[in-house]
Amino acid sequence: ILLYSALSFYFFLLLYRRYGLWFRLRKLILWLLGMYIAIPFLVKLCPAIQAKLVFLNFVRVPYFIDLKRPQDQGLNHTCNYYLQPEEDVTIGVWHTVPAALWKNARGKDQLWFEEALGSSHPVILYLHGNAGTRGGDHRVELYKVLSSLGYHVVTFDYRGWGDSIGSPSERGMTYDALHVFDWIKARSGDNPVYIWGHSLGTGVATNLVRRLCERETPPDALILESPFTNIREEARSHPFSVIYRYFPGFDWFFLDPITTSGIKFANDENVKYISCSLLILHAEDDPVVPFHLGKKLYNIAATSRSFRDYKVQFVPFHRDLGYRHKYIYRSPELPRILREFLGKSEHEHHH
Repeated sequence: ILLYSALSFYFFLLLYRRYGLWFRLRKLILWLLGMYIAIPFLVKLCPAIQAKLVFLNFVRVPYFIDLKRPQDQGLNHTCNYYLQPEEDVTIGVWHTVPAALWKNARGKDQLWFEEALGSSHPVILYLHGNAGTRGGDHRVELYKVLSSLGYHVVTFDYRGWGDSIGSPSERGMTYDALHVFDWIKARSGDNPVYIWGHSLGTGVATNLVRRLCERETPPDALILESPFTNIREEARSHPFSVIYRYFPGFDWFFLDPITTSGIKFANDENVKYISCSLLILHAEDDPVVPFHLGKKLYNIAATSRSFRDYKVQFVPFHRDLGYRHKYIYRSPELPRILREFLGKSEHEHHH
């Protein structure tokens, strides 16, 4: 009887474990399915969620860095400024001088750095992508590369990013970039000024350059690193969208709220109104902005009448190099690419 009882208890335990586990697993599956179905409706009802996912300005990586101290990131020839594009908006700016001025820059104040923009060195205004700050690791490494090649690098955090004050919006980001460009031009004399946008920053860059061309003050060249065609196509291609790409009504649920929030970043439209040299850099293994979107943008620009008197160049980086979305700065070919491309732009500038 004892043996029978023990065996009965053992089988009961076995069945409980099996069916108890299955019950918990079923609950988890139903919960995940419920969440999967609920999220599209949540995004549709609150378009601000989708706007936050586009900007990711709340993701501050790396954490715990003092943006007032660029020297902590190895930028000993960089000055931190604060500019005010509009009332109630303050943006944090870094200005890195060319490596040739490194020794002279030590211990100098903001006035010296501002006056240095008038030295005979070209200036690059760098517009970063979403998430992080002007102190992001890959961004800092690019500033170092560009400084070593003899460029001033001016970069900033849009309103709502880093230590910049204000609420993010496409209009606001573009206005911040316009304000910094005008601030540079007021100090740089006849030196060439180039605009470099990366990822989401390419959307800001083409918005800015279109406005500059419309007012007949174009930059000397535009460089787009890992660009997309427009934010809808980029959102559809983004790895985050994979699990919903075939969800019924994907555009209505996920893409229309982006447009409703006033976010377009229409690079494909903007390039039709841009009149300056254009260089596009894109890695074939880019997992964030697919390579084919950069190539598509180049094809639109290359056939646009607005570029008929200007150079349009597309430089791909083979997937085996592993540069992905943000490591093109590592390319040993980059100095030559920039020298050849911007050298021609400087020639156009002076003639």
